[in-house]
Amino acid sequence: MTLFSLIRSDYRKYKKYGANGFVILFLTQGFWALFQYRIAHFFHQKVRIQPFRMLVMLPMYVWQKGVEIMTGISIPASAQIGHSFYMAHFGGIILNSNTIIGNNCNISQGVTIGVSGLGVKRGVPIIGNNVYIGANAVIAGKISISDNSLIGACSLVSSDVPENGVVVGVPAILVSNKSSKGYI
Repeated sequence: MTLFSLIRSDYRKYKKYGANGFVILFLTQGFWALFQYRIAHFFHQKVRIQPFRMLVMLPMYVWQKGVEIMTGISIPASAQIGHSFYMAHFGGIILNSNTIIGNNCNISQGVTIGVSGLGVKRGVPIIGNNVYIGANAVIAGKISISDNSLIGACSLVSSDVPENGVVVGVPAILVSNKSSKGYI
């Protein structure tokens, strides 16, 4: 997808949840952070020749830090996020720079996706498509969150989640296979 089609898909996802264009563009901090990420990620992927990369990325890093301070949302330019991404509420969303998130995912406030583990188990989660992550959830380690999964609020996920899995708790345990349908 092109940069503009990614931004358009994100905008449509925000519109799906009832916000009008004015509210999305001027009052929705999650969309601000996502818009900044999309542009910074585009340049991070396309500009490879030094010193041009440094000249282009420096303003992107400053812009990211400004958005991070204003919104409490940290999305590094090197993260990989699919189309139709949605952050339900502003604040406390931290993504590792090596994060991979699939298409059509929703993340609530207070979510951390980060590195954890030792040796060969050290790494960052890979999040599939159509995944819903509830408020204040922590997902850490070299794990896979499969398609159509749902992670409950305040859960600590440190092991793989199967397709259509619903996990909750600290540590998170599988409680059903009813998927994220109805949450995305």
